[in-house]
Amino acid sequence: MMLSSAARQFRSIARTTTLTRCALAASSTPTHSLSIVTPSSSASSCFSSSQQQQSQPSTASLVKQLRELTGAPMMECKKALSAEEVQNDISKAQEWLRKHGSAKASSKVAGREALEGLVGIHISNKGGSKVATLAKVASETDFASRSESFSSFVQSVADAAASNSSSNDDEPVDIPTFMTTTKNVDGQLLSESLNDAILAIRENIQVDSISIMKPSHEHSIFAGYVHGRAPNSTCGTSAAVVEVSPISNSPDNETKTEQWEEAVKKLAMHVVAAKPTYLDPSTVPEEAISKEKEILKEKMADSKKPPEILEKIITGQLRKFYEGVCLTEQAHMVEEGGPKVKKVMESLGLEVKGFRLMGMSK
Repeated sequence: MMLSSAARQFRSIARTTTLTRCALAASSTPTHSLSIVTPSSSASSCFSSSQQQQSQPSTASLVKQLRELTGAPMMECKKALSAEEVQNDISKAQEWLRKHGSAKASSKVAGREALEGLVGIHISNKGGSKVATLAKVASETDFASRSESFSSFVQSVADAAASNSSSNDDEPVDIPTFMTTTKNVDGQLLSESLNDAILAIRENIQVDSISIMKPSHEHSIFAGYVHGRAPNSTCGTSAAVVEVSPISNSPDNETKTEQWEEAVKKLAMHVVAAKPTYLDPSTVPEEAISKEKEILKEKMADSKKPPEILEKIITGQLRKFYEGVCLTEQAHMVEEGGPKVKKVMESLGLEVKGFRLMGMSK
């Protein structure tokens, strides 16, 4: 009788211990009701509860994931995930941020002065799709302009401009229309992409200007140079694109493409450094020439030299004027000895057809 009583007591203690363990496991789940669990089903019930916990990511991990995807602040991510229509769904949370967070952030930063920023370029020399573009985007601080989110957006604008075949090379790009009608490589409208960038960076971001160059010659070659690049970025504080074409259609031209592209890149570097205003003397507006002549005449008003001598002096001074403002007449700053740009290009069998320069100016 003593042995039978001890055995019953042992079984009772074992059963109580099993129920206690399962009750503790159940208390960590969303429901607070405690079910009676028999010893035979206790192991599978506890395992099922643990598995359910592991299958549901924590709020902290969801917030972290959403921040990495959008760059939005932590509190904004929490609001998005807890919204009634979202219910911790990452895709829906991203959409919620676009609708609510971006609009709110844009309204807060609108009107702030944006003097920093970056310039991005896109160049393609492929067959019938030859094109070169530059895009300048402004931010409030240098710190923001050096961020990956910002530089990625700048580059996406330059890339999208290259695919916008409707733009006329001679006309400035209508920025508002361009932003609301053009998509990036991911199929997102640039206006939406801009709002996402504002949400991530929390600064006023403005697409300042876009320039599109289309080839003026069948065999044109584009090359560019970006100065003051941001870390891990293709964008910088200033950039230039140059277009050249072969002087003759020689069969040997194809073998010189690599050499020519390197020469044009050096010329783009020169453009960034020398900052020419015009391509050559023929492209200088008559108004600018007349103004320069008037300045020169005023300088020599008291010289009492004969008119024909004054005219020769003015002609000589105009040559110096052209050397300062015309690309083809400038001394090449990248080539040793500083030979004239026109002579350098002609020695390679090339003619300069055009250039574009864009930079952040304060």
